[in-house]
Order: sequence, then structure tokens, then C-alpha cells
Amino acid sequence: MFTMVSSQPMYYDLKMTGSWLVCTACGTQYATADRRELKTCFICDDPRQFTPPSGQSFTTLDDVRSNSKNVWTPICGDDRFLSVVTEPKVGIGQRAILIKTPQGNVLWDCITLIDYETVSKIKSMGGLKAIVISHPHYYTTHVEWARAFSCPVYLATEDQQWTTQSSANQIFFKETELDLQIGGASSGIKILKLGGHFPGSCVALYEGRLLVADTLVTTPSGLGSWETDAVGNTRNQRPQGMNSFSFMWSIPNMIPLPPHELEKMWEILGKHDFSSTHGAFPQMDIVKTVSEMKRRVLESMQIQIRYMGHAEHGFLNATVD
Repeated sequence: MFTMVSSQPMYYDLKMTGSWLVCTACGTQYATADRRELKTCFICDDPRQFTPPSGQSFTTLDDVRSNSKNVWTPICGDDRFLSVVTEPKVGIGQRAILIKTPQGNVLWDCITLIDYETVSKIKSMGGLKAIVISHPHYYTTHVEWARAFSCPVYLATEDQQWTTQSSANQIFFKETELDLQIGGASSGIKILKLGGHFPGSCVALYEGRLLVADTLVTTPSGLGSWETDAVGNTRNQRPQGMNSFSFMWSIPNMIPLPPHELEKMWEILGKHDFSSTHGAFPQMDIVKTVSEMKRRVLESMQIQIRYMGHAEHGFLNATVD
């Protein structure tokens, strides 16, 4: 079994860790270049994840840098939110989201690829004041990122066991609702620990946009449009009974969360207003009104509970305040 080590010193050098091994399936970096020491990825050995049919394999950050690049796109035309995606895909293929606040930039979630071009681009926009990661599948190279920008990286205390490196940059938070502070002032970003997928799985709320990662899994029927056709003609309204989200303990292995977990998630999330959700991957963006978005989340939870065989469950009577 791989033993986690402290990956000090604190200074950052792109060349120093380029030979360290990176899981090809999930993009997690380990603090070793020795393939004899590291035989498997314990994150992918967890039943929430998987090892591909071809078997466990590792690449390096140097190899990732030579074969891929990061692509930047504003989300829904809002320049305060920049989607960062690696092409060709590395690991799971999730996006990170750069959030611009008056107090400074915050990176929501993390991707494996960090290179000179990425560091230079972010520094030209003012650098990073903090990184927040939704859950362990996106821990990837977060220690590298935190060192490159000399900033803290916030991780849920409940999920600390899934880190492969320790660093003084890591802050493990216990709060269910965290008002993210930058330089002693509120950034305006709220981190809501909903649990479910992992005990510490989080979402982030800023300026009415809810960044949900995999804590809420955006579904095809959530993204679909029934209001107009491809050339703009008015059609029927969205059919009844369609979900917009699913709530999964394991996304790739399709293991759903039970009703009591959904109730706990709604107890936290239902107190907050949001008019859009933004999932783990590009184009997983739903933009509606506050009332419509909250209705969709609650209705999706109730659909899942009903079709899991709990037709008499009390949570089916819950409504949006």
C-alpha cells in the first residue's frame, strides 16, 4: 500500500514533481516516481470509482503537459466564472471553475494539468487567493496548484483520508456552511457541505450561481429543452415527471443515494436561493429562475425516492418555501 508523505518544501518548481506518478483513470497525483512502489490507486479501488478494463496504469505530470492543454471558456457568458478544461481529456475529464470576486480569484475544483501557460494566465488575472475542492475524485494535483499560487486549498475534514499528499497549504474545514474568507473579508462565496456522494461533498454558491460538481449530477432531461424547437418555434411545455438531477453514491457504477441522504442534503440546500446550477463537465449548466431551480432540485429528489420504491415516504410531501 502506498504511504502518504509530506510533499514539502513549500516552494514551487514545475520541474521538481514532473516525474511523479498520476493515475490515468482519475488524475490523482502521488508523491513518488517509483512504479515499483505504487501498484494501484486507492481512490480508484474504492467502490465509488473503478479501474478500467485495461488495468491500473500511471502517467506523469510531464507526460500530461506534453500531450494536453487547458482551455478557458466563460460560463453562460458571465466572465466572473471561467471554465477550465483539459484537452484531450485527462483522468475523469472534469472542469475547474475560476471564480472572480472583488476580494480575489478562487478556484472551484481542480484538474490535473498545471503548466507554465496555466500559471501565467491565472497570474495575469491576479493569481489565486484560495482553492476549494468538492470531493476526493477531484483532488488531482491540488498540492501543486496551492504551491504555485501560495494559497490555501480547502478540503472537507470528513474526506481527509483520501488525500495522497500532505501540505501546509491544506485547510480541512468542519463547517457545514462556510463563508469563504479572503484576507479577513468575505469573498461572497458560500461553501455548502451537503454530503451524499462523499461524506464531505460540497457545492459552492456565488452571485446566485450554484456550482454543484458531482454532488448533484446534472441529467440529460435537466439540460433538455421542450419550449422551442431547433429553429425557435414555440413548442409544448416541459413534460411532467422529468428530473434535472440525480443523487449518486457512485456515478460511474450507478449506485444511488438513499432517501435519508437526500433529506439531509435538502435541509441544507433548501435554505439558499440560486437561479442556476453548473455541473462537473462543460455544458452542464441549467439557468432558470430561483423558484424554478429550487423546484427542480426538490422534484428530482422526490422522483428518485419514489422510483426507489418509497411511494409513502414523508419527504414526497415537501415543498419549496
